[in-house]
Amino acid sequence: MRLALTALMLAALLPLPGCATDSGQWVELRGQRFTVEVADDHDERARGLMFREQLADGTGMLFVHDAPRPLAYWMKNTKIPLDIFYFDASRKLVSVSRNVPPCSLGDRCPPYPSAGPALYVLELNAGQAGKLGAQPGDEIVFGPGIPERGKP
Repeated sequence: MRLALTALMLAALLPLPGCATDSGQWVELRGQRFTVEVADDHDERARGLMFREQLADGTGMLFVHDAPRPLAYWMKNTKIPLDIFYFDASRKLVSVSRNVPPCSLGDRCPPYPSAGPALYVLELNAGQAGKLGAQPGDEIVFGPGIPERGKP
């Protein structure tokens, strides 16, 4: 009985598939705080939010690249409609792709490019850009533990 109870308690601590984990890491955009998973290496960035069934409200994924450059994200194997925010090395919003639909076309999914060089990309549930009133030049604020690269 004790072993079964311990196993049940441990299982309750595991993250649910398809949900952003509460990593304690966060970003703020236009005064709104979002708990984020951070993808800061090649494999994490390549996997992104693929195959997830949902993204909990108030959560997202922050992609940290090695150097600023024009970026284009796509929705390959992504099942959740998203807003894709591109930020430069100064953490200013370069552009946002709004209400990007899921794509199951594999390598035929269309790209959604940034309007200029970007270093950070934030993916949130579709509709968040409109709710926030996001505009180019808005600054993203990083909570503790978010890696910064290329800071001028």
